[in-house]
Amino acid sequence: MTRAELDAAGITDPGLRADYAHCRALNARHGRTYFLATRLLPPERRPAVHALYGFARWADDIVDDLGAAAPVAERAAALRALENELTCALDGTARRKGARGASPVVRALAHTAARYGIETRHFTDFMAAMRSDLTVTDYPDYPALRRYTHGSAAVIGLQLLPVLGTVVPRERAAPHAAALGVAFQLTNFLRDVGEDLDRGRVYLPADLLAAHGVDRELLRWSRETGADDPRVTAALRAATALNREVYREAEPGIALLDPVARPCVRTAFVLYRDILRAVERAGFPVLRRRVVVPRRRRAAVALVGLGAVAVARSRAGAG
Repeated sequence: MTRAELDAAGITDPGLRADYAHCRALNARHGRTYFLATRLLPPERRPAVHALYGFARWADDIVDDLGAAAPVAERAAALRALENELTCALDGTARRKGARGASPVVRALAHTAARYGIETRHFTDFMAAMRSDLTVTDYPDYPALRRYTHGSAAVIGLQLLPVLGTVVPRERAAPHAAALGVAFQLTNFLRDVGEDLDRGRVYLPADLLAAHGVDRELLRWSRETGADDPRVTAALRAATALNREVYREAEPGIALLDPVARPCVRTAFVLYRDILRAVERAGFPVLRRRVVVPRRRRAAVALVGLGAVAVARSRAGAG
């Protein structure tokens, strides 16, 4: 499958093919929903999505998985090194020097960015958000959280937009693409409240928590004891309502995409929204365990997506 995708994308350089294959493996291992949805794209567009996801995953791993004992300075140095690699790769410095010293994910990303004309500022904003994760451990209110999610999530939607393609001017679809990235991340925040708390972070706005009588200490108590508290449940329900608003903001953008890309995005949309529903139906147990969408449901959504792919490609061929 990797070879067929790379052939379809016209990527022939052996080193670059290995770089993209590395990114695809990262997506397959870590991004189950994203990977499943990406397989509904035309083969020639999949490597670019793998490159974008692979880079985001690589940076996120530096922040979260470099090691619990790794000091902030060490993680910051690793992020600076990654950003320096990225800057050189995006401006062509590495190519002019004939070097292949950058990471595979950076080389694949730079190739994707050049091929699809992705704006450098989207990567700059993303790296700024990653740096903030080293020192910022909570957010006073929802506007502050949305400023963070611009760099950590909205720009991912904006990076993907040139790859997916649109049937309207790109700037018209951009707000919806940005909102979809944010909607997905807010769902991750809700699903991963307990895991994020273990890392010392709370992504739920402090004022939202306080409105329901919740603070970090109460979240920690619930995490450590496994006990429910109606105040925590009420706060999580309010966070879910905020997340749903962002999904409503994002959904009209799907119709603005290239028809052959819509099944991919629609599948990711439905599966991520299903995570939100599963959390709610389970009674918000996110401080005890991670809630997942059942495999049968995932398969059913993917099957619908495959049917939509067949229709879209048939119409594209007829056109």
